[in-house]
Amino acid sequence: MNINDEPITINSKLAKRIQEELGQNVFLCYQCVKCSSGCPIGKYFDWQPNQIMRAVQLGQEEIALASQTPWLCAGCQTCATRCPQGLDITAVMDFLAREALDRGIEPQVPQVEQFNEAFMRQIRWWGRAYELGLTAELKMRSHEFSEDLDLGMKMLRKNKLPVFPGFVRTPRKVKPVPGAADAIAYYPGCSLHATAKEFNESATAVCRSLDMNLIEPKGWICCGSSAAHRCDPEAAARLPMENLALIEKSGFKEVTMPCAACFNRHKTALYEIRHHQDRKDRVNEAIGYEYQDSVRVATLSETILNHVDLAGVRQKVKKPLAGLRVVCYYGCLLTRPPQVTEASQPENPTDIDDLMSALGAEAVDWSYKTVCCGASHSLTRKDIVLDLSSNLIQQAQAVSADVIAVACPLCHTNLDARQFQMGLDEPTPVLFFTQLMALALGLPEKATALHKNLVDPRPLLKTRGLL
Repeated sequence: MNINDEPITINSKLAKRIQEELGQNVFLCYQCVKCSSGCPIGKYFDWQPNQIMRAVQLGQEEIALASQTPWLCAGCQTCATRCPQGLDITAVMDFLAREALDRGIEPQVPQVEQFNEAFMRQIRWWGRAYELGLTAELKMRSHEFSEDLDLGMKMLRKNKLPVFPGFVRTPRKVKPVPGAADAIAYYPGCSLHATAKEFNESATAVCRSLDMNLIEPKGWICCGSSAAHRCDPEAAARLPMENLALIEKSGFKEVTMPCAACFNRHKTALYEIRHHQDRKDRVNEAIGYEYQDSVRVATLSETILNHVDLAGVRQKVKKPLAGLRVVCYYGCLLTRPPQVTEASQPENPTDIDDLMSALGAEAVDWSYKTVCCGASHSLTRKDIVLDLSSNLIQQAQAVSADVIAVACPLCHTNLDARQFQMGLDEPTPVLFFTQLMALALGLPEKATALHKNLVDPRPLLKTRGLL
């Protein structure tokens, strides 16, 4: 350093703002670089996550707030899960994006902000996501009318994009549901009534076959997905808690959530109110109800294992999936971060692997169970999605997998519906794990909903004698 250079002055104002709003002490970061080395989309950043953390520590606000990195962060929670100091780096990135807007700094990835605005507006209007309308608005705003037109037409032909939006509001007065205490509340989330109908149809059919009584509460609303936690923390807590209040007042003691994003958003809201009394008070005031925290929130695979167990599933199998090599893909949000999801093995979950083995399939081990597919950028940065998702397909093919079993509607859209855009030599069928369960349990063809997959798995299954 030249003695004539100006000395570096550390300005802690931004760090203090983060501490006050998030409870995150950025000065705990000692630059181990685990966040950057494990980030699935780090190559698209202008500044790596550890560099952003250092900029905040030094008060270099022009770097932290004018970077593309907070806007491109996919929210996969890899950094938060692996940080040795327990820092919620994902939340810091969300904060920086909001802070930049509050200060009048133009979003560095404008299509992400446009997505957030459009998504939250739809929830205010309709109560749930309207995927066709959301896509149409973003295409008009970007003037990219023809992009993904082929994908849209394929999904319309499969009846996976409702033409008109629905309208729903949580009821002001909730009546107890008869038999709720002995049933399981079923929160499908917005996608299972649209782009992931095959998940909804196969999941409900499988649970009936396993003598599990699922009841879908009337009046549930969207959880806010990625848009809420990025741009509106109040809504990110309030929306899930409105659903849990509805479920609790209805008399349920348990709710199962097939959608990984919905599961994660509800578990995050619960974590917030359990660890921050002030946030709990604000949420209770916003929803007009003192939440009693009496409802257990579980993933669908967890619910099946808890209520039926593997031995019970094996007893129900009528058409073993013998000889079928399956890799199980959990995605980011079913298990991460573990302090929120309460997952015992956040980097190597085995629930779905165990279910596939119980069905008679060969659950093939691989190293990509929880690697991000870029789902949060599905409508904003197609290049990122195709890069990450095509890599997952190729890695599945590298271990000679016949099919990929998934548990997230967003992951399924990227891996199944976009596969024809990836330029791969051979397609690989991508099925919801419940579709494979329905097949093995000998349920009617309608219950498997295999006809709705864009990569048709039926020819492969026929050659294996499974259809």
